[in-house]
Amino acid sequence: MFRTLRPGLALPLAALFAIAPLAAREAGNQANSLPSARSLIDRHIKEVGGREAILAQTSSHATGTVSIPAAGLSGKLDSYHAKPNKFLQRMSLPGIGDVEEGFDGTVGWSLSPLTGPTVLEGKLLEERKFDADFYEDLKSGDRYTSITTVEKTTFEGRPAYRIRLVKKAGDEDIEFYDTETGLKIGAVSTRDSPMGPMQSTTTWSDYRKFGNLLQPATTKVSVMSTQLVMSISSVEYGKVDSAVFSVPAQIKALIK
Repeated sequence: MFRTLRPGLALPLAALFAIAPLAAREAGNQANSLPSARSLIDRHIKEVGGREAILAQTSSHATGTVSIPAAGLSGKLDSYHAKPNKFLQRMSLPGIGDVEEGFDGTVGWSLSPLTGPTVLEGKLLEERKFDADFYEDLKSGDRYTSITTVEKTTFEGRPAYRIRLVKKAGDEDIEFYDTETGLKIGAVSTRDSPMGPMQSTTTWSDYRKFGNLLQPATTKVSVMSTQLVMSISSVEYGKVDSAVFSVPAQIKALIK
């Protein structure tokens, strides 16, 4: 299923953001009358086109634009994904060049004029592998120890249910599902980076039909007080050449 920047993909992108950390609000649990997290996830799946329509896809290529308003930067975005967990994301920014991140199912890497070539290891690699799941929206139970509804709240001005997803590795993510539309509209996640743990807030909006699936045409990722905005204009399914995910020569030279 198409995805742009995952909440935790911030290796070369970390160098693009400001230094002040973004604080995430943690509210208390509400009472027992909340819908189950599984029912909220299943409603989202139904609203975007259904489980069968999602599982029918094997790859996606999204194109559009990317911008960092605070820096006055804007450029081109290409995002490739394929099952079970391959991806390549390329942001071409004037004055900077191509900022790329990828995972070929085994090797996780980043390549940027800002940071040079980087091969992921340890927790960075495990997080990359987790985030690269092509069918991530289905929230397969074998990826988590628990998924629970925390409260009814607001997110970006919209009424939303907040759910907590505890991964088998012990870390957790927070997601927000619109109470009216049923669609997933946001997430708060923490991932490792060369600068240490980084928290990001992701907002998904402007859902549109691409092929048989409803997808967010606008994704905003806020990290350390700076926002990155991605706008998708097209998504093509099932036509991604596997060679797209080949590890670049600069990365191969670093692999021992």
